Amino acid sequence: MKKILRSPIPLFFIAVAAIAAGAATYRQLHMVPPEQQYRVQPVEKGDVSQTVSANGTINPVSLVNVGTQVSGTVKKLYVDFNSKVQKGQVLLELDDALLSAQIKQSRANVQSATASLELTTANEARMRSLFALEYVSRQELDTAVQAKKAAEAQLQLTRATVEKDQANLAYSVIRSPVSGVVVDRTVDVGQTVAASLQTPTLFKIAQDLSKMQIDANFAEADIGNIRVGQEVRFTVDAFAGRSFKGEVKLIRLNPTTLQNVVTYDVVINVGNPEQILLPGMTAYVSIAVAERKDVLVVPNAALRFKPTGGDKASGGQKRGQPGGAGDDGPAKPSEKLLAGHPKDGKHLSGHPRDTFFGKVYTLKNGELAPVTVSLGITDNRNTEIIGGELKTGDQVIVGETQATDKATGSGGRPPMRMF
Repeated sequence: MKKILRSPIPLFFIAVAAIAAGAATYRQLHMVPPEQQYRVQPVEKGDVSQTVSANGTINPVSLVNVGTQVSGTVKKLYVDFNSKVQKGQVLLELDDALLSAQIKQSRANVQSATASLELTTANEARMRSLFALEYVSRQELDTAVQAKKAAEAQLQLTRATVEKDQANLAYSVIRSPVSGVVVDRTVDVGQTVAASLQTPTLFKIAQDLSKMQIDANFAEADIGNIRVGQEVRFTVDAFAGRSFKGEVKLIRLNPTTLQNVVTYDVVINVGNPEQILLPGMTAYVSIAVAERKDVLVVPNAALRFKPTGGDKASGGQKRGQPGGAGDDGPAKPSEKLLAGHPKDGKHLSGHPRDTFFGKVYTLKNGELAPVTVSLGITDNRNTEIIGGELKTGDQVIVGETQATDKATGSGGRPPMRMF
């Protein structure tokens, strides 16, 4: 009896076809509908406030540096950090041994000049009487008169020297020029201070800690929106979760350039009745420069969103490219977010060329539909819509619920293993 041999090739094709059919069925059963593939958010009306931000340092409004006009060694110290002082109060004393010796020497010079003046006065009187009797010449009389005047000038000079030495002796006692609080002390007892070319600073006294100011550096791109009198809000690390208020006092015209970045110092008045804001604290300042009430807004995430595979309207732009969902650029929209925008400089709503444009995506009949919009101000979370085809209640896409697998379309689920 002959053994019948069958070819294994048809069985192999049958097995492959069965596996392919199973995989197709699996894809159909596990396909994620577009409504579940994307995260959407309704377009609503709300308030938008655009702000500019910067960091600054809290300083007293009036900070007086107390120094010394004479050199010497610190002999006594009467105040310390945080000491409250009154105007004229003694803060420090320098060793006055040299100054006292100098004033004694000057007083001795005064006595010597006084004796010289008395002698020249007597000589001048004697010469006048002899000149009247014609015993001396006119020249000798003039010489005596000149000697008396020189002695008088010398006496005045020595007396002025005494006054100067007395003033220097008084300067050895350092007094507070204002009433306030000592916020800094840079000397200790026994330390020598030298007042030569530059006056050394011994103390820093804040005149009134209930009134402070913030010196904040704003970029030149933001300075045009800041005006004197604008309300300011700021926070400090010492009081997390608490917001403080201030007011723009001055925009200093002196720019600061660091690594080709130009900034301007904005001075902000701050009330500190509780005196909890301390000098040197870092303030995180925010100034509202524009505000809109009850306007149409969309999340900035919707303006940044780009489909994973690109779309025809956007020219096939993919994630990770500038303006895509993976772009970490500034939240403020720009014209680069709009591809294929009319080049006549105006939107359909008639907005001028300086209007910013963007693009959001909605779902229509299960497919992505790009919508071009013109944009207003932004608060870095939401952006005002001032033109376009969006209306209240429209659902805009703000992101994907999960990564979509291009090969299987399984919505990110692992593909079925065939073997």
